[in-house]
Amino acid sequence: MSARRGHRGVESASTRWRLPLTLFGMPLGLAGLGGAWSAAAIAVNAPTWPAEICYGMSAALWLTYVALYLHGGIRTRGAFGDDLRHPFSGPFASVIPLVAVLLSAHYSTTYSFTVFAWICGAATAALAVVVAQLIAHWISGAIDLHAIHPGYYIPAVAGPFIASIGLSAIGQHSLATAAIGAGLFFWVAMTAIVTVRMLIGERLPDALRPAMTAFVAGTATANLAWIIAHPGPPDQAQELMTGVLVLMLLVQGALIGEYRTLTFSAGWWIFTFPLASTTNYAIRWFNAVRPPGWKTYVWVVLAGATMFILYVAARTVETTVRTRVGRQQRRILRSIGQPDTSTDSPTT
Repeated sequence: MSARRGHRGVESASTRWRLPLTLFGMPLGLAGLGGAWSAAAIAVNAPTWPAEICYGMSAALWLTYVALYLHGGIRTRGAFGDDLRHPFSGPFASVIPLVAVLLSAHYSTTYSFTVFAWICGAATAALAVVVAQLIAHWISGAIDLHAIHPGYYIPAVAGPFIASIGLSAIGQHSLATAAIGAGLFFWVAMTAIVTVRMLIGERLPDALRPAMTAFVAGTATANLAWIIAHPGPPDQAQELMTGVLVLMLLVQGALIGEYRTLTFSAGWWIFTFPLASTTNYAIRWFNAVRPPGWKTYVWVVLAGATMFILYVAARTVETTVRTRVGRQQRRILRSIGQPDTSTDSPTT
């Protein structure tokens, strides 16, 4: 069965019951912003309450979405397996354990270390299983090259690097280094695959175009994992990876004009984690190198990331409310036999 036929079949069977996996980009972005504020608290004595608010909101959204996802999944046998094999949503299945790793790693350093260290270890193991299943499905030949998109970076590249960050937080430094090795391997492999697909494949649909920032997410988490596992002045490996990150950021800068043509939707949350993880790394890098005026730079990048994510959150609330009001108005019009000429703003 081709990827295109599989896409239609799985989508029709699953979208009737399940919560879209892309919605987990919301808690992922908030957890990433919480990490940036935590890094700033160490670097420039920033207040800790913004980080705790971000992590708390991320945890609340994650728990809610997991409950809704599981509630819907109970109705359909093999539902999660279908999502894993879906050529569009499959890679985003890894975001569920990814967020759990980030949250438990943070709370292990601020609250009960033992409890959250065990949770972090379990979440890392779950992430490893999900990523292994995804990669096994991909290399089995079930995915057409044209179905691949930059979101495939999230499980294969960002996944191992985030696992390394979590393992470093709970003191498992050897395992953290091993995870970096896995991430570096797939960083090279997926860069080649995704770049070829983008060069010779069809243009990505608008809903997937924000996923082009996954190039930054993979690179930023690689730098984060390394600098956390190797504290102190940046070594040569850190400098090499920082150079790749700078190049990826320049590419994204060149794409801003294209991003500006996109209609706002919940898919914009895909932008938030690459931005937050890059900000987190920039703060740590400034703190390690300490160039002239570095504290000002820290506050500038942190304020920029925070304002953008707050903007996305506000627009999400606005479009959600507008959509619900529009649906209510249509129901009223239908009930009295009046024609409906209104349209809803997209929210997914």
